[in-house]
Amino acid sequence: MKTKILTALREAGDYISGQQLCEQLGVSRTAVWKVMKQLREAGYQIVSVQNKGYKLVEAPDILSENELKSLRKTRWAGIKTCYYPVVDSTNIKAGQLAQEGYPHGTLVVADRQDAGRGRRGKAWSSPSGVNVYMTLMIKPEIAIGNASMLTLVAALAVARAIRRQTQLEASIKWPNDIVLGGKKVCGILTELNIQIDYIDHIVIGIGINVHNESFPEEIAQTATSLFLETGKHFKRAKVIEDVLECFEHYYDEYLKTQDLSGLMEEYNAMLANRGKQVRVLDPKEPFEGTAVGIDERGELLVNYEGEVRKVVSGEVSVRGIYGYV
Repeated sequence: MKTKILTALREAGDYISGQQLCEQLGVSRTAVWKVMKQLREAGYQIVSVQNKGYKLVEAPDILSENELKSLRKTRWAGIKTCYYPVVDSTNIKAGQLAQEGYPHGTLVVADRQDAGRGRRGKAWSSPSGVNVYMTLMIKPEIAIGNASMLTLVAALAVARAIRRQTQLEASIKWPNDIVLGGKKVCGILTELNIQIDYIDHIVIGIGINVHNESFPEEIAQTATSLFLETGKHFKRAKVIEDVLECFEHYYDEYLKTQDLSGLMEEYNAMLANRGKQVRVLDPKEPFEGTAVGIDERGELLVNYEGEVRKVVSGEVSVRGIYGYV
């Protein structure tokens, strides 16, 4: 009921009468009044005027299934939304839900993670009330060898969503970090569950620094947040919705060819590494060169002494020579 009333208030945009809500939802005026009271207690600013009805003036920065579901405009991304105040990891939880039969497009969101992870098993700091911790679980019918490109699809979606939110030029540090002001604002961790000859499910974990006002000394030079870059606070649920909308769009484009041929141009335009000197930390043969862009497989093209080398995501790390990017 809360979700339906929040959705109705948002769709109305202006006042909606109590009678209209009763008829639309098939409930009594008392039931509507009780929900309005509960929403106000949760921090929603809802005004009521006699003969006009109710109007949602402002929503708090709150994460809940009701809030997330009432904002949803996507076709399949977030079709099932699961919110938890605390989880070990949204990726772990999403994987468990996949095994329990939850559908393609299931979204897992947490206010805090106790065992958040980045690439290569690195810990991901996940305090409550501050950031976005989300995982989208998908069950694609694609070739196993094409799955790694979904990290780049997700990076493109997050960069576009952050641009929408902040009006700043968010960029991508290949393959899975989003950068603002030359510092990391988001990390993405994609994990596959593979059977003998097919993909059972994929979880795409996304962590976005939103309200952080500072960072520990050891990462202060390389990490930032939406707040630090803009001086503004954002509604985390709306950030999540924007990410889902952008991902759904780019994922549909990816599925046409199961590669990045339709997304290469836009990805390369957002690539922070492009045209810059990078150090490729290949354990077998590290080298330095100039990043050119990505190809249709999502491999990073690096010009090394006149020869263009292809760097495969997951095999090596790439670092800027003069800084994070």
